[in-house]
Amino acid sequence: MGMYKYISELNKSRPEALIALQRQRQIEWRTQTVTQVIDHATNIARARSLGYRAKPGFVLVRIRVPRGGKQRPSIRHGRRSRNLGQNFVIGKNYQWIAEERVNKKYKNLEILNSYFVGKDGLHYWFEVILIDPHHPVIQHDPHLKNIRRTGKVFRGLSSAGKKGRGMRHKGTGTEKVRPSLNSHKDRAK
Repeated sequence: MGMYKYISELNKSRPEALIALQRQRQIEWRTQTVTQVIDHATNIARARSLGYRAKPGFVLVRIRVPRGGKQRPSIRHGRRSRNLGQNFVIGKNYQWIAEERVNKKYKNLEILNSYFVGKDGLHYWFEVILIDPHHPVIQHDPHLKNIRRTGKVFRGLSSAGKKGRGMRHKGTGTEKVRPSLNSHKDRAK
């Protein structure tokens, strides 16, 4: 086994020292801004498996997303059964929302991928891997040179977006997800 395989096995086993370290990190992360550019990946094995390399042109951002039910504003007139319909079920997962928020802030970069790094009772934290498509190092890389700034995360084309849209499976049971959920609803009319 290589070094990164050992690191990923250690993260899966969750020893007490790692849990204590995670708690200390979260105390620090709560005091930081919502989006924080970081120098080193928290989980280097996961970051490298998703395409991150420690070279110019790559940017790592840690983002904090609030947890909990999303609710339509101003429910009035007491507790009645019709107010149940005002609970807002958002059609995206937290990771997809995190990627969108990072891409809104860093408009000149393109999302490569993202991964989960922690949660507590109030927040989720994700680390998002961004690349600068115009950087010379990226343009000379044969695997990354064809990536352009297209805003794929807003169209549901990132990995988290495809998962949220049900695009990770094909065949029986997925008849309603392609070409998209909305176009399937329109076709049924």
